[in-house]
This record gives sequence, structure tokens and C-alpha cells, in this order.
Amino acid sequence: MIFVYIFAGLILLLLLLAAFMPRGFNIEKTIVIAAPVEKVMDHVGDLNFYSQWNPWQQSDPSVKNTITGTPKTPGHRYGWEGKKVGVGSLTLLSADSKHIHFQLEFLKPWKSNAKDNWLFEPWGTNETKVTWQNSGELPWPIARLMGPLLNKNLNIQFERGLNNLKKMCEDAST
Repeated sequence: MIFVYIFAGLILLLLLLAAFMPRGFNIEKTIVIAAPVEKVMDHVGDLNFYSQWNPWQQSDPSVKNTITGTPKTPGHRYGWEGKKVGVGSLTLLSADSKHIHFQLEFLKPWKSNAKDNWLFEPWGTNETKVTWQNSGELPWPIARLMGPLLNKNLNIQFERGLNNLKKMCEDAST
């Protein structure tokens, strides 16, 4: 009987702890790429390139991707389903000469939405300063408890992703 009380107490403690954890997250990383703005924007706004530079998509060999819509236009969508990455989609909402805005939706392992925003600025001679920003809510209780780990992993993935994008854009053959 004491075990039941201890177990119930631990569950209540975790739920209470989750209530005081941050309700959302915001990740922002920047890199300078030796390529013109248009070329860099093409590699982000055309989701046919997404799995080639995004490390999260590369982490799951079982992933099945579906790309629909016209590249670089609202409604262009990248959907995925995999054992490790779950189920979700990235949909282009809007784009102009220096921004691309996406809606990121996760259906599994838990439902969640995030904003995925990009800023492209001319930098130096024929270079582009790229800022990748992602923010969203952390559903209670599990996602909030995992928030610190999520932030750490997202920071690492954003750095890898931007470095992969840099290599891809700076490669003369792309």
C-alpha cells in the first residue's frame, strides 16, 4: 500500500512540476552563407531540398515523405511519416523578398504546432545572413517536462541544419 502512495505522490509531483515549466519554446540561429539571397531562399522555399539539408529528416531512414504544391508559393507542403520522426508536415504560409514563413505541425508522437520563420539578408559581397527561428507551445504535461531536452536538441539540429544548408548553397554544383 505504501508503494501506491509513493507512486501516486511521484505522479502528482511530476504533474505539478510540469505546470510550472515553460509553456513554449523559441529557438533562433543565424549563419552567413557565401551565396546570393535568391539561391539560399530557393533551397529553403523549395521543399524538394528539405530532406537534403535538414538533419532531423535525415535521422530516420524509415521516413516516407510527400511533397505537394508549387515550390516557393503558399500551400507548398512537405509531409512525413516515420518511426523516429513521427507524423507531421511543414506548410509554406507566405514568402516575400526576405522572409519565408512556415507552419510546422506534428501529429505524432503528440499533437503540436510551431511557427518556422526565416529571414534572409544581403551580407557583404554576394553573401546572405540567414536567421532560422522556430517557436511553439509545449503541451502539458509530457512536452513541458521534456522542454529543456527539446531546447538542447533543437539548438543542435538548427546548427547542423544551417551548416548543411550552407554547404549545399555554397557547392557550385547546386
